[in-house]
Amino acid sequence: MLDIRDIRENATDIKTKLATRGGDAHTQIDEVLSLDETRRDIETKKQVLQAERNTASKNIGMLMSKGEDAEPAKAAVKEIGEQIKVLETQSEEVSAKLDYLLMSIPNVPHVDCPVGADENDNPEVRVWGDKPSIDNAKDHVQLAELHGLIDFEAAAKISGSGFAMYHGAGAKLERALINFLLDLQTEEHGYTEVNVPHIIRRNCMEGTGQLPKFEDDMYGIEDNEMFLAPTAEVPVTNLMRDMILTEAELPVKMTAHTPCFRREAGSAGRDNKGIIRMHQFDKVELVQVVHPDNSMQVLEELTGHAEAALQKLGLHYRTIELCTGDVGFSSTKTYDIEVWAPGQGKYLEVSSCSSFGDYQARRMKLRFKDLDGKNQFCHTLNGSGTALPRLYVALIEQNQQSDGTIKIPAALVPYFGKKVIG
Repeated sequence: MLDIRDIRENATDIKTKLATRGGDAHTQIDEVLSLDETRRDIETKKQVLQAERNTASKNIGMLMSKGEDAEPAKAAVKEIGEQIKVLETQSEEVSAKLDYLLMSIPNVPHVDCPVGADENDNPEVRVWGDKPSIDNAKDHVQLAELHGLIDFEAAAKISGSGFAMYHGAGAKLERALINFLLDLQTEEHGYTEVNVPHIIRRNCMEGTGQLPKFEDDMYGIEDNEMFLAPTAEVPVTNLMRDMILTEAELPVKMTAHTPCFRREAGSAGRDNKGIIRMHQFDKVELVQVVHPDNSMQVLEELTGHAEAALQKLGLHYRTIELCTGDVGFSSTKTYDIEVWAPGQGKYLEVSSCSSFGDYQARRMKLRFKDLDGKNQFCHTLNGSGTALPRLYVALIEQNQQSDGTIKIPAALVPYFGKKVIG
């Protein structure tokens, strides 16, 4: 979340920057300032009453030592105590409203984040590889049916639409991709693999910014006190919550494979064909916890780590930078990597790499002790390294051959065991 002290001191600047995201930043910040002023006013009144009660309590002792009547003084102390209780209740109510509002305000875009209204204003940063020329390209659904890779009807019998059952070579191909991605990041880029729980507490969802903003998109259980993981970002980043690291321990680099669960509320009709948009899908995530001075440099490196997977698989892709109107809720700066899908005739987002500044760390109380012994908030970053369904789509669509077979990229052959499907 944003620093309340920063909001007090730089409200106009923060309003201006948040306004580039769209939404009603002025109203939100003004409400924060109003609640903050009310809370501090209540605290001042409480401190005055506490001082009066201390004085009155001492007076009771003096009266009793002199043998004088102390009952009126005791009644006065009791009355002051009741007033303090009322103020404490008011303070708790105001603080709860303030905390909820602060958690509902998005991160401030980085100064280098391009200003724009929506995805149409996202600049292209770079393109890798040549767009494959495939006559009469089949889409992944046709290819999956041809080779028996995915059974959508079987999945629908179990769970309904938005799910897939990978079958035979199709299941092995997904497993091969997961192992390839994990080995790449651990062996070549220095990440530590972790295997985390897939059911997550509410406070952890709040810690990385999924709640309260996106609760309708999440699968909640136990009266929404627990949630199915929407992405490995949540459990992996929260491994560091409530910690104070030493400066020497930074950076922390972790990777994990998890299934991801999302309701995709509000996305009806968007990319519904095949496995492009799913309620359950697999993903390999990259997470870094770094020194604030290094977060922008690390964002470039982390994005390169995600791109490396596509390069090793020989897949044509492009990288775009998200403008202020399209950048994610918790992010201050983001790159999206979009891989070409010939059967769709368009690019598909396969990775989103973001720096969150201290936004998540502040929510999670994740700090480090600097060389002067002062506690500072860490900066957090993450990126998909990568999401499996769209990588799967691009891989089989870009590698389809004229005879109907699917060529397996050389880097994946040791994991899959064959050079061709079909």
